[in-house]
Amino acid sequence: MLVDFHSHTLASDGTLSPSDLAATMKARAVEIFAVTDHDTLAAYETLRPNGVDCADIAPAKLVTGIEINATYAGNEVHVLGYGFGLGTSELRTIVDGNRRSREARAQKMVEQLNRAGYALTMNAVRAEASADAPLGRPHVARALVRGGMAASIEAVFRNILGPGKPGYVPSDHVRPHDAIAAVTRSGGVPVLAHPGRLKDEHLIDELVEAGLVGLEVFYPQHTVAQTERFRGIARKHGLVMTAGSDFHDPRWNARGVGMEVDAADVQPFLEMLGD
Repeated sequence: MLVDFHSHTLASDGTLSPSDLAATMKARAVEIFAVTDHDTLAAYETLRPNGVDCADIAPAKLVTGIEINATYAGNEVHVLGYGFGLGTSELRTIVDGNRRSREARAQKMVEQLNRAGYALTMNAVRAEASADAPLGRPHVARALVRGGMAASIEAVFRNILGPGKPGYVPSDHVRPHDAIAAVTRSGGVPVLAHPGRLKDEHLIDELVEAGLVGLEVFYPQHTVAQTERFRGIARKHGLVMTAGSDFHDPRWNARGVGMEVDAADVQPFLEMLGD
């Protein structure tokens, strides 16, 4: 079964429009997918689940999704939420807080880079984001490349914006516990994104106590050993399993969209979504 429950558009830090991403999913023959932009639901102003405004992508099916950035105990934790109503105020309240943190973080990055000799401005960073998109490191990186201050996005993350580098500013987002609660109160299914990127996997136990329902077991950067370990953790805690490409851009995500999984592995998750 070809699915993709983790993808991004230019409404956050991807480079495809919502419609182009949906068309890419259809071309790849993805059966069911979610757009999970960071801290925004703007893509769903264009795309609507259950076929509304999406007739041209049939038979692919779209479910609502979001990726909420969180920080806790030295970890950057991303909480995915699925199947919620678009009119919910819970999610909008929590992402508004994150958007303010993102703006402050980007401003501090620019200030530090200025002190380090980079002639970067906030206007240049904002120009790399679509209207009202929450700012992130990719927008700063693109501005540096466009301004001729770096050769590539990869070089920026490696030499300028990574930990210990002149433009590094740690994230300051909501707690994952609060993100999980917001998704749950919105009628959605809270899932931990790419657990292989956690600094401390023991955090999963605490998040389960906080109401975590699912684990993104199938992820392009997970090794075979990691996938099996997270499959075991999901079984131990009774968590549903999901799969996602974390697609942002055709140039960065060479594998493209879609994750091939056994239908039985994601069926419990689909049942939670009502499929």
